[in-house]
Amino acid sequence: MKRHAFAAKIRAGKEAAFRQALGASWREITDFLDQGGLRNFSLWTAADLVFGYAEESEEDPSTEKLSGLISAFDDSLDWLSRPGEGMRLMYHNFGVVRENKELIRHRVFMTKLKPGCAEEYKRRHDARVLSRGDRVDPGPDSNFSIWSDGNYIFGYNEIDVTMEKPETPEEHQGTVNWETRQLEIMDWITNDCDWLTGEVHEAARRIAWHH
Repeated sequence: MKRHAFAAKIRAGKEAAFRQALGASWREITDFLDQGGLRNFSLWTAADLVFGYAEESEEDPSTEKLSGLISAFDDSLDWLSRPGEGMRLMYHNFGVVRENKELIRHRVFMTKLKPGCAEEYKRRHDARVLSRGDRVDPGPDSNFSIWSDGNYIFGYNEIDVTMEKPETPEEHQGTVNWETRQLEIMDWITNDCDWLTGEVHEAARRIAWHH
């Protein structure tokens, strides 16, 4: 399965214009996704950031058609990624990918790397992939990937709600240790670590979805 991600920033004062352009172009966007064999498309926002995710291309989508769709947002978005090109995959734990999304809870998060910390972030996550080896994670985390461009980090995770359970004290301490260490190299944009830092951020919000 191929995975695709893209990211942009909404220009100051242009959020309404962005949403209007999205609504005006939505039929063309979904036609483009269907014709290109792209599915499980979702679009998320937090602060002034936009993050998009989609899966599986059976054939190369029309570059000409993509350029036309992108032009609809020329007045409202500045691209972090290059449209039509992939973002850098920083981490993956795809596990068991659920085709049925009815019992899935999404966790989408966004952070900003501190200057010069991209390779350290990648190294820490590569170590996690290496320690997991060939083992397929049964969940509850599923279809988990982390992407980067423009010194920003975007995470996409599908969580099987039927498998969720509270952390044990040992697991919780492990989470605290990991997140505290990550704060050395990045700053949160979404609210995923507000419980640890006492800061206040907004949650990522899904504003569009096409299966």
